[in-house]
Amino acid sequence: MRLVSTLLAAALVGAVSAPVAAAPVAPKVLVISMFKHEAANWLENEGLSDKIAIDGLSKDFPDVSCNDKGLCLVTTSMGYANAASSMMALVLSDKLDLTKTYVLIAGIAGVDPQNGTLGSAFWARYAIDGGLQWRIDDRKAPEGWTSGQFGMFSKAQGEKPGSRYGSEVYHLNEALAERAYELSKGVELADSDGAQAYRAHYPQEAAKAAPAVGICDTVSADQWWHGVALSRAMNDWAKVLTDGAADYCTTQQEDNATLTALARGSALGRIDMDRVAILRTASNFDQPYPGQAPQDSLNANSGGFGPSLTNAYRVGKAFTDAVLADWSAWEGGISAK
Repeated sequence: MRLVSTLLAAALVGAVSAPVAAAPVAPKVLVISMFKHEAANWLENEGLSDKIAIDGLSKDFPDVSCNDKGLCLVTTSMGYANAASSMMALVLSDKLDLTKTYVLIAGIAGVDPQNGTLGSAFWARYAIDGGLQWRIDDRKAPEGWTSGQFGMFSKAQGEKPGSRYGSEVYHLNEALAERAYELSKGVELADSDGAQAYRAHYPQEAAKAAPAVGICDTVSADQWWHGVALSRAMNDWAKVLTDGAADYCTTQQEDNATLTALARGSALGRIDMDRVAILRTASNFDQPYPGQAPQDSLNANSGGFGPSLTNAYRVGKAFTDAVLADWSAWEGGISAK
């Protein structure tokens, strides 16, 4: 009897002293960066000193960094596999409550000189997967085709394929993108002497102009493409998938992968996709200037890297500050059009 009593007492003591699980952190805004340089300005300027270790994040960036205002930052590592894996781990973590969180993807990108210039910042309405296509040798493409790229299981270029993967295109909340644009369009953007000199080589008016904030769309793929024909092909692809609605201007490696993980979380009731925004800033052009070889353009020091990093932070901060300063106006969400 004494042994039973002793065991019962020990069990009760253990139950009383067992640690209570911490309540999940509920960020008002979560910023997603892809590599350390994109994260640096947020970490250095926003007091993100609270670290939350999340199982399954990149070994290089194993923590979510937060401050006491409700702003958090996660860095996924670059490319589709890293972005999807990191975001899936984040979405499924019980350490976070993301049900009312605004998610801001803020990173750098290539830009079509028809639509923008080095240092410019663009809020996206559509994110299009540039890799989910069939491609044949461009030199063997049928007469009249602009490239060897066309939709999977379609018969001709320009024919809209069915959605076989479910991640071919994401239409973001345009009302949120427009609100973010209005909040940030007057932000003073960084530039550089190198970027000014480099953009002068381009004949397009948008490319020669000073950097600005705008709204246009983004195409994702792990493979970096470069050249006038490839840029036009991706623009055509974006229009095919969106029935002409998308206006391609930026190219990057992660967004459709990130959005797919977030969409999985939305299906589980853990994420509100109407609270997701994409901001991409231009670090380089997606094609050479006249007379320049594509490989030289791809490897050129265009002067856009530094300004694009700074502007991703400045423009993104205009949005995050607005949300944090007036949470009662944002907590209920922004209705999609």
